[in-house]
Amino acid sequence: MEKYTLKIKKINNKAIIPNYAHEGDAGLDLYSVDEIKLSPGERALIHTGIQIELPKDTEAQIRPRSGLALKNGITTLNSPGTIDEGYRGEIGVILINHSNEVFKVEQGMKIAQMVIKPVFKVNVIESNELSTTERSENGFGSSGIR
Repeated sequence: MEKYTLKIKKINNKAIIPNYAHEGDAGLDLYSVDEIKLSPGERALIHTGIQIELPKDTEAQIRPRSGLALKNGITTLNSPGTIDEGYRGEIGVILINHSNEVFKVEQGMKIAQMVIKPVFKVNVIESNELSTTERSENGFGSSGIR
């Protein structure tokens, strides 16, 4: 499989360059430059101190870390968050505390993962007819529940 280049610019001296924790991982770990306490039910934008330049025809998806979700009830809102190819601002992660306890986000903590995915461009046309399928308009989701 071809490797692509992801350019990273540190804009905060506390920033940690995203990295793959293990061979074969899909997501690059993202790290906080902030120190903040999240009360139960509270959400906040956590800064990473980095900007990125994505390869052509890709997006970055920001996803939760399963360990934070399971152990602490911390997850990302707007998940997966999409970073468009042309965006050059700081990468931020919206975290929410779904637990009943205050959670402290610390500088250098792994807060999310970033997966780089291809984006397929489509031609959008208005049509009066669509093809038929076996499923057709039956049900919401794969279970067929309406």
